[in-house]
Formats: sequence, C-alpha cells, structure tokens
Amino acid sequence: MHFLIAPDKFKGTLSAEQVATHLARGLESHGHTAACVPAADGGDGTVAAVLASGFTEHRSLVTGPHGRPVEAAYALRGTTAVIETAQASGLTLMDPRRPMPMEATSYGTGELIRHALDAGATTIVLGVGGVATTDGGIGMLTALGARFLDADGQEVRPGRLEKLEAVEAGGLDPRIGAVEVVLASDVDNPLTGPDGAAAVYGPQKGAGPDHVRRLDAGLRRLAGLVDPEAADRPGAGAAGGIGFAAMALLGAERRPGIDAVLELGPFREELARADVVVTGEGKADRQTLHGKVAHGVARRAREAGLETWVVCGVSELSQEQIDEAGFAGVLALTDIEPDPELCRANAGELLDHLAQRLAARFEES
Repeated sequence: MHFLIAPDKFKGTLSAEQVATHLARGLESHGHTAACVPAADGGDGTVAAVLASGFTEHRSLVTGPHGRPVEAAYALRGTTAVIETAQASGLTLMDPRRPMPMEATSYGTGELIRHALDAGATTIVLGVGGVATTDGGIGMLTALGARFLDADGQEVRPGRLEKLEAVEAGGLDPRIGAVEVVLASDVDNPLTGPDGAAAVYGPQKGAGPDHVRRLDAGLRRLAGLVDPEAADRPGAGAAGGIGFAAMALLGAERRPGIDAVLELGPFREELARADVVVTGEGKADRQTLHGKVAHGVARRAREAGLETWVVCGVSELSQEQIDEAGFAGVLALTDIEPDPELCRANAGELLDHLAQRLAARFEES
C-alpha cells in the first residue's frame, strides 16, 4: 500500500515533520511506501510545516508581545510568504507568572509582514492563533504605518482602545495594496460580544472579568471607527482581533487554515497517488471535528474516495464521533502506554510502534 501521511504537530512534543517521519518509518518497516506532507491549521507550527514543502526560513528580530525583542521566523518560497502570529506575538513568549492582557502588542507581527514585503513577497499567508494579545491588531497595523490616536492626538496603547478617537490608515505601507493577503484561520468568532476575542480568548491570556469588559469595549470602539461590518465576519476575533485588522485594512480573505496550508505543498499530487491517508495531532477531541488538521485532511481524502486514519497522543472521541467525522479509525499512543508522561517522553518510539500496528491491519485485510 502507498500511504499519504499528513499530520499536525504533537504540541510540545514533536513537530509535524517528526510525526510524519516516525509514522513513515513504521509503515515502511512492513513493506509499505509513504509520502510525508506535514500539515498545520494556521496556528503555531505553520511555518515549520511549510518548510518541508520547499519554503526557506527567514529569521528577524522583532518586537515581542511584551515589548522586548524576540527572534521570529517566517517562511518564503518565491514571492509567497507564510507568517504565523505566534512567532512574534505568541502567548508562549510571555512569562506565565506575569500576564499582560492589557499591554500585550501585535507590533511584531506587523514587523514580520514588513520584512516579508522587503524580501519581495506579493502573497502573504497570515496564520493566526496562539497570541498573547487582544489589541484588535492595532500593533500590527501601527508597524505597517497606520496611526491610532486619542483626543489629544497621542498614540493609543493596546488596552486603552476605548480612548480611540481617530484612525489614520493613509500611512499604511503602499505595498500592501498590491499584495494578496490570506487569513489562514479555523476560528470563526466575531470581534466583539459574548463570542468575541476578549470574552472567549481573553481569560487564557490572563484577563479577568473587568479586563474582558474593557477590552471588549475598546474593540467595539475600534470597529466603529474602522469597519463595523468587518467586525461581524467569521474570523474577525481570531488572534485577539488581528483577524479583524487583516480583513478590514489589509484586504485579507479568510480561508480555513488547513486548506490554505495544504495548498502550499504537494498534498493534492500525493493524494492522487495514495491508497490510504494518515493524519494526526497530539490530542483528538471535539475540537478535532471543527476545522482542525485531521478533519480537513479527512475531508479531502473522502472527496478522493480514500479512507483516513488518525494517529494521536490521546483520544477523547467516542466511536460515534469517529464515525460521524468519517475517520476509518483512531489510534492513540495511550493505547500502548497509558501513562501520559511516558507517552510524551517516548512519543517517537511509540509512533513507530503505532504505525506498525496500522500496517498490520492492512496485511490482515
């Protein structure tokens, strides 16, 4: 059999490329062949995934969410750049003991976009997710030349958007107008309200109830001055409002993250050659069924008439959910090693064994 292996990363344990390599090794040890196409959904790990598809890594010093310099990477192939917000504005860059829900900025993401423009990019795939910010993307836009001013003509700080009186977008880098921006996101939240950026994602960034109220009020103020209709679009609330900023002022078109990423690599060509598809992620749960990598890969495989097996660290899916998702089956590392800590410590070796178990299923059939 010829397998197409297109997994996401196992967060905090193995990259998507490492997961694919271990699965291929196990399958090939039983005489099968495999093609590896690491995948991502637009969140953290997207740059790493596309590097396996001929992109080149570029690193730059940019402003982190805390205002201090960080080294961030983006990927470039020809005139297409892939940028993930987590690289420059990610929650993992923060000291968990010192959350900054009202101060964190997306400025570094704008600097990454500017670096990509300097490198000749005319298409920018902006993967959003995993940020520490809820600034409505004003940091990103400020880095690109826009200005956000209070009644005294002073720059408004990220957590003080309720004081916003004027938005000057005329200074945006003129190259933006000639660039195609793709917002790669599986988040469909609006910018504000009970399902918005502040209410849903603010608490995980350290925002208490009062912070959430103030942040949401500020985002409403921003939307009212920029583009109220864009605030209600699916994905406007992605990455603390970076989704809104990208759609309203950068002309971005939102696409499901998994689709945007798969189209950057040889997935379509390899799917045409495959007999079976294997995907995976660290944890298979309800979120898996809503736009994540495994769901997106399985959808495309199903359209091609192929079955998809999901490999994961741990699974919380019922058999009914597995069937409804159209997965042929789910294999978890905890099927072999019940201890989650040992699973993480020995994930590569366990993936080898899990792939061999999968290979054996096809030998039995």
